[in-house]
Amino acid sequence: MMKEEQLHKQICDYIKLRYPKVLFNTDMSGMKLTIGQAKKAKGLRSSNGFPDISIYHPVGMWYGLFLEVKKATPFKLNGELRKNDHLEEQYEMLLKLNSLGYFASFTWSFNHAKEIIDRYMKVK
Repeated sequence: MMKEEQLHKQICDYIKLRYPKVLFNTDMSGMKLTIGQAKKAKGLRSSNGFPDISIYHPVGMWYGLFLEVKKATPFKLNGELRKNDHLEEQYEMLLKLNSLGYFASFTWSFNHAKEIIDRYMKVK
């Protein structure tokens, strides 16, 4: 199974290659940081749970795209979110971003991320 950090990099590389003019940024909290770096990064956010990748490209009714990268699906076979405080916090943030006019989603494989990004970029 691919590490989350490797998947994160693959997705960013894809965006650069396929959509070179699109502005995007990543949250370093998904990367291996020292405890000191993690504390500093946490202090620079309004709250926890922000997605890993932010694409600043409005299309259709959406202001931008946010992706929370996972190495495996955060959902059970029945579609429910797995019980985990961190996942639940991230899920709540995705719901909040969606309610504010952004498209926000979990993604757990390169093909899944590519599908979400490509579908989003084709919205008229």
